[in-house]
Amino acid sequence: MSKDHSVQSQQISDEFSERTLVARETVYEGRIWNVLHDSVELSDEGVIIERDYIAHPGAVTVLVIDDDERVLMINQYRHPVGMRLWELPAGLLDVAGEPPLEAAKRELWEEADRTAQHWSILTDVFLSPGSSSEAVRIYLARGVALVPEDRRHTRTEEEAELITEWVPLDEAVAQVLAGKIHNPTAVIGLLAANAARAAGYATLRHADEPFTVHPGLRHQ
Repeated sequence: MSKDHSVQSQQISDEFSERTLVARETVYEGRIWNVLHDSVELSDEGVIIERDYIAHPGAVTVLVIDDDERVLMINQYRHPVGMRLWELPAGLLDVAGEPPLEAAKRELWEEADRTAQHWSILTDVFLSPGSSSEAVRIYLARGVALVPEDRRHTRTEEEAELITEWVPLDEAVAQVLAGKIHNPTAVIGLLAANAARAAGYATLRHADEPFTVHPGLRHQ
């Protein structure tokens, strides 16, 4: 039976909860991520649970906002849902030893042909913690500049069809609430940016803060 506890809002915080891993099996090995089967001791009473989940390398997302409070959004085809989605520049943490901030800068260059001078953290999220270990850091980038054509990344496959558009933040938030934008990190990033703007961006964390919720980066 669940118990209700009275906790002041500023005190709530997710926390790590170490459990004993009894056994682990890789049941599917994929090109980007694997599916694991874990047997875990849930409590001191010896209760064992078994869970299948995606072992994900993690990712970064970049919300770029300009002096006119417009957000740089990209549009690309996503095959699993069969739709072109409005998103934010993003990518996997799949380069060995690359810090999350450098990965974010690389993705902004690769997907949007841009660089940014000022970086901060909007938020860190798990996209589907019941079925995946995927942790995503969402950055806010300002002071953006267009990369010269001779220094741009050559996009291939779905990214070759990528479209970029500057969208007023208020309009993008309205589209989220209207159910017109579905990418989860875009939804979270836009709502977080709207909240951060209301606070004058004064509450954002430094871009170099360790990405402690990502399993592979907790000690960086």
